[in-house]
Amino acid sequence: MSKLHSTTLKRQKTGLIGVDHSRSAGGYTLFAPQTADGNVLLIDLDGEIVHRWKLPQRPGRDAVILRNGNLGYNGNHPDSPDLFPGWSVWHGGAFSEVTPDGEVVWEHTDLLHHHDAQWLDNGHLLYTTVAPLSPELAGRVVGGIPGSEAPGGVIYGDVVKEVDRQGHVVWEWRSWEHLRPEDYPLHDAFERYHWPMTNAVSPGRDGKVILSLRSVSSVIAVSRDNGAVLWRLGHDLVAQQHCPSELENGNVLVFDNGISRPYSSMPHSRIVEIEPLSQRIVWQYADTPGYAFFTPFMGGAQRLHNGNTLVTEANFGRLFEITATGDVVWEYINPYFAAYPDAAARAYLPGENNAIFRAHRYQRQDIPWLGDPR
Repeated sequence: MSKLHSTTLKRQKTGLIGVDHSRSAGGYTLFAPQTADGNVLLIDLDGEIVHRWKLPQRPGRDAVILRNGNLGYNGNHPDSPDLFPGWSVWHGGAFSEVTPDGEVVWEHTDLLHHHDAQWLDNGHLLYTTVAPLSPELAGRVVGGIPGSEAPGGVIYGDVVKEVDRQGHVVWEWRSWEHLRPEDYPLHDAFERYHWPMTNAVSPGRDGKVILSLRSVSSVIAVSRDNGAVLWRLGHDLVAQQHCPSELENGNVLVFDNGISRPYSSMPHSRIVEIEPLSQRIVWQYADTPGYAFFTPFMGGAQRLHNGNTLVTEANFGRLFEITATGDVVWEYINPYFAAYPDAAARAYLPGENNAIFRAHRYQRQDIPWLGDPR
């Protein structure tokens, strides 16, 4: 009898699990495994690798294909300061635009960047950073684990920046200038070193920016003109969520992780489409039983051209595509397992994993340099 691997997830099947070509939206899926040493993979519906990039840093979070066909990469900068436990896992800071042949044609560095970044059509970069709150503001942050502030009693607050191709800041939003800490309390089981933990930023229509505030279970839209909050989806709708995006109908698609969900004793994840003004869930996907689909942190949902949705069950490296009726028509498990390369990240998340922050689906016309498909 062969020896079983000690990592539970590695004992399960990986790669392509199944595909229904007739019902899938088709195309190619891009993902950057968190611990695959900077490899970014583009696979077809059959799970075959059609292109690979190798970057010098592991991903800070994800990678995307830009409108010009180049890769936009969010890398984990080795010189980012170690602000608090967990920072080494979710900071980025090394942004690169890379051709299909691997030539770096643009770079930007921000050592305080964390989590998400959006490469805008005008060439600008929209992303999240942090700055220390003043002692007075830090004293107003409610909730969280007592005594879990960063060294020196510091609490870091979120800042959203947009920079141009020269690296100049052209727009900035400081969380503490527009959110009252008392109105956005931290969950009781959450550390107090980071408030309100903006884990996703997404450009919306009509001059708004949509933000996911994980540690306070809220999704908000803010005005580019004055930074004001236009609407808020609160803890009655989402629970430590990720990846909100505005759909063509004005609704917001959200990966709802399900940690600390009110009135629920069974943690489970779901994908929800919410009408933000009425605060009404108009569509959702959850597995049966609910705990069969669950990732405690990270996660992604992308609405596809035919109405299907690509889902990233992040912690387990599981990518799957569902129809509007919830049928799974494509499923793939990331086969690349490794431990985080740096000691700080391994201390926070020990052991091997195959996690993916967020995957993206593209059609053939989105990748002009790709040769004829098999």
